[in-house]
Amino acid sequence: MSTLRNMRLTLDMIKIEHTLFCLAVCFSRAVLAANGLPALRQILWIVVAMVGARSTAMAFNRIADRAYDARNPRTATRALPAGLLSVSFVWVFTLHLPAYFLSPLRC
Repeated sequence: MSTLRNMRLTLDMIKIEHTLFCLAVCFSRAVLAANGLPALRQILWIVVAMVGARSTAMAFNRIADRAYDARNPRTATRALPAGLLSVSFVWVFTLHLPAYFLSPLRC
C-alpha cells in the first residue's frame, strides 16, 4: 500500500500529466526533423528522454523549493512540505534517473 501511495504522490509531484502533454510537441518536432515519421526506436528514446529529464528536473525543483513551498499557503500541501514524501526518497528518485541514463551499461 505504501509503495502505491508513494508512486501516486511522486507522479503528482513531478506533474506527469504535463510531461505527457509536452510529448506532443516533441513528437511534432521529431516528425519535422525526420521529414516524416521517425523510427519506432527513435520514438521510444524520445519518450524515455522526455519523461526522464523532465521528471528529474521537476523532482529537483521540488527539493530546492521545499522551504518556500512550506511558507506559501498555495503550495504548502505539496508532498514534500506536507511531509507526505521524505526528502531522502525524492533525492533517490532525482539521482536515480540521471544515473540510469549515464550508466556505462546503457549502450
